[in-house]
Amino acid sequence: MVEDSEEKTPLVTKVLAKCGVRYTHLVQRTPPSLQRSICKTVNPKLGCPRRLLGKEAELWTKARGVEQRNAGLAAVRALDPSNGVVYFGDDDNTYTLEIFELMRQTEKVSVWPVGLSGGVMYEGPKVENNVVTGFYVGWQPTRPFPIDMAGFAINVAEIMARPSLKFDATATRGYLESTFLLQIIPSKEHMEPLLSDCECVLVWHTRTQAPDLKWDGKVEKPPLEV
Repeated sequence: MVEDSEEKTPLVTKVLAKCGVRYTHLVQRTPPSLQRSICKTVNPKLGCPRRLLGKEAELWTKARGVEQRNAGLAAVRALDPSNGVVYFGDDDNTYTLEIFELMRQTEKVSVWPVGLSGGVMYEGPKVENNVVTGFYVGWQPTRPFPIDMAGFAINVAEIMARPSLKFDATATRGYLESTFLLQIIPSKEHMEPLLSDCECVLVWHTRTQAPDLKWDGKVEKPPLEV
């Protein structure tokens, strides 16, 4: 677990101590250049309503969690593991325990649907004959891999075989996953769909606010078991 802080905070330390599972607590502060901007003018589209003038914007215009995920990758490499799977969990997601068991099957890069993500009820891969042929997605569908960070896992061997593999802090908004995965696989056809051809949802981008589903009625997709 990588905390966005200069030092370990008592709050996170206590939560981890009570979680009941083995953990490693690391810290990596997001540099000022990647933090949220200070609102200088009123601009709701950038997350700057009048009440936030002089304060941090509500929206992030740059990639989030880059430094923390890269710190996590460095920690994995330091362990020099011979087998395992790497998954990038976030504090604003909700998971079933089943997803962690299923991702153990990952041979290279596995993929599955994520609920309440990208402005739709769920977004995820289209699968035909166990091959990913496209994606159910509303926002920026032309991205190489238009998926959420919670929707894929990587066999640790792929990380160990690429010492320079990391997330790009300069990636265009929404392309953080794509720029990362393109360092491992060339296209969607190389992804491994899990969850019985991705027919159910076992992870949700719940966040701490009401979900924004503005794209949901515009994306044709089959119903899934949730």
